[in-house]
Amino acid sequence: MSQDNEEQWIKQYMKESFSEQKRSRRWGVVFKLLTFAYLFIGLYLFIDFSAGKGKKGADEPHTGLVQVHGMIAADQDANANAIVTGLRRAFENEMSQAVIIHINSPGGSPVQAGYVYDEIKRLRGIYPNKLVYAVISELGASGGYYIAAAADHIYADKASLVGSIGVTASSFGFTETMEKLGVERRHFTAGEHKAFLDPFSPLKQDEKAFWQQVLDKTHQQFIDVVKQGRGERLVSHADDTLFSGLIWNGEQALELGLIDGLGSAGKVARDIIKAEDIVNYTVQPSPLDAFTKKLGLALGQGISQQLVHSQYSLQ
Repeated sequence: MSQDNEEQWIKQYMKESFSEQKRSRRWGVVFKLLTFAYLFIGLYLFIDFSAGKGKKGADEPHTGLVQVHGMIAADQDANANAIVTGLRRAFENEMSQAVIIHINSPGGSPVQAGYVYDEIKRLRGIYPNKLVYAVISELGASGGYYIAAAADHIYADKASLVGSIGVTASSFGFTETMEKLGVERRHFTAGEHKAFLDPFSPLKQDEKAFWQQVLDKTHQQFIDVVKQGRGERLVSHADDTLFSGLIWNGEQALELGLIDGLGSAGKVARDIIKAEDIVNYTVQPSPLDAFTKKLGLALGQGISQQLVHSQYSLQ
């Protein structure tokens, strides 16, 4: 092959190579755009922006339902903002005949439960003819029952677990372990009791007594809420038992006046409210949030918080 032909061949080869690379990049961009478009369209279709609005049956007489499932906490699905948003939309819809709060929760933050309780009372004042029914499925304990106490009537299954009217705060003590390991704790604070919940510092009796007062005050708030909500329906002579933190099944809870009857959400809607069709107004987490939770991205943070911080909850 002559030098001129060789140079011409090289130029042609390079030209075709560059053209192929351009086509590959072009198609790569197209496929990436299609992938992102497919992803965002899928997210859009699955996200429930309306939480009840536009749902099938929402423009006809129905029973509104809002779920309180799982731990009640600001960073959980059962957080006050989400629950309250669902409740407001259920109340605001003129076609909802009543509202069911469907509870399956072990409890959680007294602050979050208190927010929901107060909002239920506020909404009942605005919509005096729209009753609220709490229906407990497997578990309506502690903060879950705190919310239920705001309802006009409470129902549960005969095997449901109901009650646990108490307050708990827990942590760990590692001082002896640190001594055995030869580890010295260096913790600097401004304020005599600033580190009184520190698990690596010795427990002081005066701080223990102080923390017990905080828990007792919070417990009394819980008791007052239940008494206000349930009134004369509670078995008066059982105060010591009712508010001791014990938990009962549905039949026992009915005898104690903690609930008004036995039944599911469907039965209450059909037989009590007389609006069998149920529309779920629960605000759902976005698919992206659900996906990240399934991956367990928050696992490490949750474990560290459990070990380091004292738990202060209605459980």
